[in-house]
Amino acid sequence: MIAYETRLGRIDISEGYLSKLIGHEVTSCFGVVGMVPKDSKQAIFSKLSKDEPIDTGIRVIGNAEGVKVELHIVVVYGMNINAIAASITEKVKYIVKEKTGITVDKVIVKIDGIKE
Repeated sequence: MIAYETRLGRIDISEGYLSKLIGHEVTSCFGVVGMVPKDSKQAIFSKLSKDEPIDTGIRVIGNAEGVKVELHIVVVYGMNINAIAASITEKVKYIVKEKTGITVDKVIVKIDGIKE
């Protein structure tokens, strides 16, 4: 839970909310096929569920001063990986700052697969 005070009161933002917010943005990026589970817990959950959760493959670490985001993705074969990673980084930084006011200090994009 990320919490901070404003002049209007206390704001609590869960890591789950941030993961879903980021997941929507990342999966809409050109060249991204999908997300890959970040750990064995997510892998088991994705095998048991019919639909892949939007927050699969996302880890958010930090506090109200800044967060670090780690993403595990699958990309389309033949795409420029540097361009995809740069696009994802800018989108994630923008959407998190726009929706929550929290600065994203670092975005780590890990390419875990390539699909044709």
